[in-house]
Amino acid sequence: MLLTFNQVLYLLLTVSAVVVAVLLAMFLLQLKRTVREAEKSFQELQIVLNKLEQIEDKLDKRLEEAGEIVYSTKKAVSGLGELSLFLTTNVVRPASKFWPVLFPLLRFGWQFIKKRKEKKNVG
Repeated sequence: MLLTFNQVLYLLLTVSAVVVAVLLAMFLLQLKRTVREAEKSFQELQIVLNKLEQIEDKLDKRLEEAGEIVYSTKKAVSGLGELSLFLTTNVVRPASKFWPVLFPLLRFGWQFIKKRKEKKNVG
């Protein structure tokens, strides 16, 4: 039995339509699986983003505290600088002429205190 040209064309069109339908169904099923996986990934991403926001809030609080500490440290250091300037200009330089007399007196006093402690520990 021979097929006519129209029957062959009809058969080719039918087979092509079935192949296209099968490929389309497979594509749609794969697309459906991909969408499900994307939804799961999106939910996990939302959880991670919430955790990151919490971490960011904690870091912001810590940075504010660190800023206050840095500010107070800056004030303390500037105060120490002013104090050292005052001591060098108003105390050390004017008293430098008394150092040759003052050092031996301090050393003698220190040795006297050490001897008193030794006598108390022994007796």
